[in-house]
Amino acid sequence: MSLRHGVHQRGAERAPGAAGIGSAARLGNTARMLELNRETLASPLGKIVLLSDRSGHVRALDWFDCRERMHDLLDRHYGRGGWAVSAAAEPASSALQALRAYFGGALDALDGLHWSTAGSPFQRQVWAALCSIPAGQTQGYGELAERIGQPGKARAIGLAVGANPISLILPCHRVVGSGGQLTGYAGGIERKRWLLEHEGVLLRLPSGASGRATRL
Repeated sequence: MSLRHGVHQRGAERAPGAAGIGSAARLGNTARMLELNRETLASPLGKIVLLSDRSGHVRALDWFDCRERMHDLLDRHYGRGGWAVSAAAEPASSALQALRAYFGGALDALDGLHWSTAGSPFQRQVWAALCSIPAGQTQGYGELAERIGQPGKARAIGLAVGANPISLILPCHRVVGSGGQLTGYAGGIERKRWLLEHEGVLLRLPSGASGRATRL
């Protein structure tokens, strides 16, 4: 793994707590500009913005109406003025093609994509662990904390999940609250519900609850 880029292949899980998980240099602390290619996709849930670096590794993915959040995270990770975006040339990247396939019903289409992040070592550990939650399954914050060797840190896990810069590919929508209740999702609870239904998770909606997820 490149310590500068922290490159991962989606679906290639490493041991919880292993050194180097999600590692990446803070490019904002160097004179090097992170150049990003921008692609968009009209999905059933609204327009998606995909940013990849010149090596083809996904750096950010979010909903168009959440682009301010995306920009804030890029500033935090690479420094204000440390990144620049330009329109991607045709043809569509492998990541964009995989997103089209995912929304078309190929739920494993996002597996195997290359991605790269900055962030703290703990955040990168959590984000890497998200990739091991397969489509059609959910996991609680407490369960995720135990699996990465951080028992009792469910709240910290929740904060890291909420700061995920690469939605869908790092599937934070598959993390649910205790008892399977749907909890906060940067793109909105309705999108989270739709994604889990799309992946074959049955949602029961008791009166007054935001949602409850169980596997079919």
